[in-house]
Amino acid sequence: MSIQENRFQAIISHAKEYGYVFASSEIYDGLSAVYDYGPYGSELKKNIRDYWWKSMTQLHENIVGIDAAIFMHPTTWKASGHVDNFSDPMIDNKDSKKRYRVDHLIEGYADRLKEAGNKAKADELLQAMDALLAKDDYAGLKSLIEDNKIACQISGTVNWTDIRQFNLMFSTQIGSVSEESETIYLRPETAQGIFVNFLNVQKTARMKVPFGIAQTGKAFRNEIVARQFIFRMREFEQMEMQFFIRPGTQKVWYEYWKQTRLAWHLGLGLPADKYRFHDHVKLAHYADAAVDIEYEFPIGFKEVEGIHSRTDFDLSQHQKYSNKKLQYFDNDINEETGKPYGNYVPYVIETSIGLDRMFLLVLSHAYDEEVLTKEDGSTDTRTVMHIPPLLAPIKLAVLPLTKKDGLPEIARAIMDECKPAFRCFYEEKDQIGKRYRRQDAIGTPFCVTIDNQTKEDQTVTIRYRDSMLQERILISEVKNIVLKAIG
Repeated sequence: MSIQENRFQAIISHAKEYGYVFASSEIYDGLSAVYDYGPYGSELKKNIRDYWWKSMTQLHENIVGIDAAIFMHPTTWKASGHVDNFSDPMIDNKDSKKRYRVDHLIEGYADRLKEAGNKAKADELLQAMDALLAKDDYAGLKSLIEDNKIACQISGTVNWTDIRQFNLMFSTQIGSVSEESETIYLRPETAQGIFVNFLNVQKTARMKVPFGIAQTGKAFRNEIVARQFIFRMREFEQMEMQFFIRPGTQKVWYEYWKQTRLAWHLGLGLPADKYRFHDHVKLAHYADAAVDIEYEFPIGFKEVEGIHSRTDFDLSQHQKYSNKKLQYFDNDINEETGKPYGNYVPYVIETSIGLDRMFLLVLSHAYDEEVLTKEDGSTDTRTVMHIPPLLAPIKLAVLPLTKKDGLPEIARAIMDECKPAFRCFYEEKDQIGKRYRRQDAIGTPFCVTIDNQTKEDQTVTIRYRDSMLQERILISEVKNIVLKAIG
């Protein structure tokens, strides 16, 4: 196992041990590719969601939010193309009976080539795969797998079936009587809830093109090969914004949102050299341009967010299938004609980020095992989560040195002062060093310790997670120091 793979496994173990992520239904041996978020995980997830929501709706006057239902009329998915086109090419190994997504199978082999020092061959293989996927050349993809002797990880054989498409939507029945029930789908994306509400939002919020509609929520995909912890799950959460624009302006807005969304990531203090843009070789049926923002996880560069120029496909399709006009009347004067732009179906630029993937990105960036040198020359290891303070589940830990001498009362007063403004944690148990280490592992950026000197001069010791620096400050300064750090 490589160093990076060991690091990824350490992050997964740490996430469970410190209440970030648990396997769903673990007492029943879990459910494949489904996870639950624990006390600190749910808090971190909420903080990421809030940070995204504020950046989209509060800081943009022309973007508003909605919360659409998970269940939608089944014709929605016919119009969007999901019924006919939402599928992935799959291949089965005849000996192990294990099913693989074709691109994952080839990418996994390419990763092993890189680890063996054969990067050139790996890159050549991936380029050939992209070209064949772009042409939907499944026979060529199977030949690529067989020619490179890409074997099943379980059976070790290259005995493959033909490649075929597998639809990823979950279906269920709605209705109280089975004979009258109708097949509906768990939504595979949140975007369609925005499109079908385009006119409702535009009219009620009095929005003028260009404007956006943002939404966060659960989506569901029946991934056959769900893997890599929470990176690819069957139940996940998206944060999407659809930006409606005049036809012909999509290139300008596409570039704008590419740079704006990357700046959002870097605004958290995340390293720029860990990010890259990856242009799509094969475009989705609705797009005229598409790019992924990729981050270098311990498992390699992987997609975190997509920016897509969707043209007028979605609104035009829903207009066609519903027989309802989904057009916008633009009163602004067209400089070329000297007349109002008039009625048109707006084009759309989409930004879509996986909340669970962003969560994993934050964990991957934050997790560190620091080797510390003691005064006697010996070494110790500190496990610490360098989570950006704005996102940290707990902002401040309040720690009375002892359970007596009035120290808990002072600590409780600090808690009462700070907890309306941000999330705090109180603890009396164990030696102060152990308490510090526990908060480091959780990712708490600040700890304040209340001791006997506090009673004399109203000062406490504040400890900074990242530097481990400790200094005396006035009790009255604690709240402002934390507020300044979390923006």
